[in-house]
Amino acid sequence: MVSRLLLMCALATGAVTPAHAQQATSCAKADFEAVVDSAAAALRNLNQKNRPVFQEKLRELKGKRGWSDDQFMKEAAPLVKDAKTDALDGVSSTMLAKITAMGEAGAAAKSPDCALMTELNGYMQQLVTAQTDKWTYLFEKLSAEMAK
Repeated sequence: MVSRLLLMCALATGAVTPAHAQQATSCAKADFEAVVDSAAAALRNLNQKNRPVFQEKLRELKGKRGWSDDQFMKEAAPLVKDAKTDALDGVSSTMLAKITAMGEAGAAAKSPDCALMTELNGYMQQLVTAQTDKWTYLFEKLSAEMAK
């Protein structure tokens, strides 16, 4: 019952796709490793997409304000790290640890636990959401700073 509820919630939130839902009723050990690999790929994609744009906007802000390199490092620090980014990084670290541990446990199990697979997919979605929220927040802060 709980695993079905988790699966329904995961489908409703997009944490798993219908293909993943099928895996939840029949899964293999390799599927656990695939979830870990998928989480890593999603994070890489988010960083590859957002980091260059964010860094370019930071350089634009530096030019707009006429900051020296040393001043830029001091002034830009609060734009990239604060209590909210620390909290989102904390969520990400927790999810990464869970994904890694559960992925290893699932791959090492004698028989696959498909409910665990559904839970693992949910953690992956929480990780991607936390990082997406962080990038959105960083860009909003930077845009507000550019508008000043």
